[in-house]
Amino acid sequence: MKTDNRLPQETLHADICVVGGGMTGLIAAVAAARRGCSVVLVHDRPVLGGNASSEIRMWICGAHGQNNKETGLLEEIQLCNQLRNPQGTYSVWDSVLFEYGRMTPGLNTLLNCSCLDAQTEDGRLVSIDAWQLTTQTRYRIHADIFIDSSGDSILAPLSGAETRSGRESREEFDESLAPLKSDLKTMGNTLLLQLEETPFPQSFTPPRWAYHFDENSNLPSRVGTGFGHNFWWLELGGLGNTITDTETYRDELYKAAWGVWDYMKNRGPQAEKLANWRLGWLGALPGKRENRRYLGDHVLTQNDIDAGGLFEDIVAYGGWSMDDHHPAGLYYPGKATIFHPAPSPYGIPLRSLYSRNIQNLFCAGRNISATHCALSSSRVMGTCSIIGQAVGTAAVLCHRRSIRPGQITGPVLKELQQMLMEDDCWLPGLVRPAPAPMADASLNAESGEVRRLLDGHERIMGKEDHAWEAPAGTPLTVSWDSPRKLECLRLVFDSDLNDSKRLPERYRLQERHCSMPKQLVRDYRIEVQTPSGQWETVHHETENRRRLAVLPLQREIRGLRFTGEAAWGDSPIRVFSLEAHDTPLPLSREPAPGASWVEVIAGIDPEDLKEPDHGLEKDHPHPSRVGA
Repeated sequence: MKTDNRLPQETLHADICVVGGGMTGLIAAVAAARRGCSVVLVHDRPVLGGNASSEIRMWICGAHGQNNKETGLLEEIQLCNQLRNPQGTYSVWDSVLFEYGRMTPGLNTLLNCSCLDAQTEDGRLVSIDAWQLTTQTRYRIHADIFIDSSGDSILAPLSGAETRSGRESREEFDESLAPLKSDLKTMGNTLLLQLEETPFPQSFTPPRWAYHFDENSNLPSRVGTGFGHNFWWLELGGLGNTITDTETYRDELYKAAWGVWDYMKNRGPQAEKLANWRLGWLGALPGKRENRRYLGDHVLTQNDIDAGGLFEDIVAYGGWSMDDHHPAGLYYPGKATIFHPAPSPYGIPLRSLYSRNIQNLFCAGRNISATHCALSSSRVMGTCSIIGQAVGTAAVLCHRRSIRPGQITGPVLKELQQMLMEDDCWLPGLVRPAPAPMADASLNAESGEVRRLLDGHERIMGKEDHAWEAPAGTPLTVSWDSPRKLECLRLVFDSDLNDSKRLPERYRLQERHCSMPKQLVRDYRIEVQTPSGQWETVHHETENRRRLAVLPLQREIRGLRFTGEAAWGDSPIRVFSLEAHDTPLPLSREPAPGASWVEVIAGIDPEDLKEPDHGLEKDHPHPSRVGA
């Protein structure tokens, strides 16, 4: 018997194909799958999350300011992590992202899989070719809509999509922060370190090949006398090409990183404070900030940001400072970055989130259509995550209606914005209308301002609170004069949008790093009143971890009753929205519980569980050598 040494090839078909499984691509893929599309997610690493994953460990930053945190799927994922990961370990975080990538119905995630080629016809992407390293399998993936969330914009050179790189001249877009002359310089790549505190003194001997830093180098200006940061300034590559020169700069960063820890631990001004600390982890995969950017129907600029991004086609928002790193990075003796002010929030338009010359190609993440100055704000992962949800949802509309991204205008644009707000994505400047069944509903509670539940705002806005607040155990009743056929109940709770929910950058002894927001509703009960007047419990949630909960009703009722039984902390019950809908919404679902190992073993052929036959090889030659 001869073995077949040809490499396997598979052909996949999907409504939507997403390339790149960082936070942006993962969220885009999940958003599209939850809205009913078949999705293939192609990611070239073994874990999801990109710069936020255990391989790089950059914290997720977003809009500055009180209650401006990004919600939607990002908040859902982070709350899941808060519940499961009190120690703030990246292995648990990886498992949360694995859950969303692997266990979302309709989503096929290919890990360790790199996009290598693409086929186009008449200005459209038809398919891509990918190679899965671990299975040595070639894939050809056909899709109606493609989303490039790779960061490096891999689909651009493969499809012929127009891009730009580097820094624009000041005169091109009249940006005051731009250099006088354009160039190809960018922000660089970073290798991160993580430190751990121990009960005992720890010594450290650096490798001989590590770079040596002392008080005459520029390092003291970076580390100062503290160490409460994640070493984002360990940055190189902006003077070259952060794609083609990645391996060269990775080696330089690796030597510099060991030298940085040697300086801090053995002779820097913080050495005494670090006596009991050790290097717990050093990355081997550089985190990237900037390279190719797509050209869309609109190029987001510094001036757009300064003006607040007042776009009719707003589908996401930013709010991080225009945080421009010097392209020389660690070589530069001055400040590593300059934080230019930016309003928070500012709108981001749909027209910056797709290719202007490839008809069915969206872009999401740090590769959107933006100038270098605008990118310095929009590139952070909190912003990129909600861009991902916007693009994933927009791709669903393009597939359903057989339209191009640029045709999402007028009523279709309003539909997209409504879908995003239904999914708990805040669009600053827009007010979400209450669904039709709530127009003639009566809301009653013993305390609290129930009118806030239908005012179209689902977070604290400035000094104005928009939550109904009442003591635990207070029932809230919604009733109608006659029975109504309802599909689902939508609830939005307070999950503390002033908590960034970041994973730690260092690990102190006996420190709890993640915890559930104290004001988030933990336990609640939903009852419905049947047409005959009887009350029935249809849902009882304990240990709730969601800010947005969409629960099935799918029945005719005269009323419903919500009772918040407890919050996660010593807090009253706080609810931003409670709505009954007569049309379906994507329901809140949990993954199926894992099977018992006994059940798993029961599915194995009993012959494969027997003791092996240890006969002589001449009597039992290896199958691969039979007939050789």
